[in-house]
Amino acid sequence: MATMHCEIVSAEQSLFSGAITMLSARGTIGEIGVMPGHAPLLTGIHPGAVTLRMEDGTEEVFFASGGFLEIQPGNVTLLADTAVRAEDIDEAQAEEARQQAQREMSEKAADADFGMAAAMMAEAMAQQRTLEELRKRRR
Repeated sequence: MATMHCEIVSAEQSLFSGAITMLSARGTIGEIGVMPGHAPLLTGIHPGAVTLRMEDGTEEVFFASGGFLEIQPGNVTLLADTAVRAEDIDEAQAEEARQQAQREMSEKAADADFGMAAAMMAEAMAQQRTLEELRKRRR
């Protein structure tokens, strides 16, 4: 089976480096699936799950808070502000962040504050969706 090299890098650390057969993520223009032989591309990604399919058919799920996906012949690189393995997401902390953002959105009248709270809400909800995706794949 054909493979490509994948790197997942956040501002803090390199999370993954290895051979994969497919990567899927939520791009700025919709869902994107990358397999060996994909045309070169540079695109933004939205917060959410990033799924890697390994050579043995298993899958690993990561959460990326947004960033960029670069596809070159034989290589795919995801550069994210924040990225973690899905199993490392603290579900209680994600729910608390969502509730806090919701409170701030209802309390703040200023557009800048509302925008910040909305971004926090989107990231917290994306973390929760990533956890749901991980649970579905493990069933």
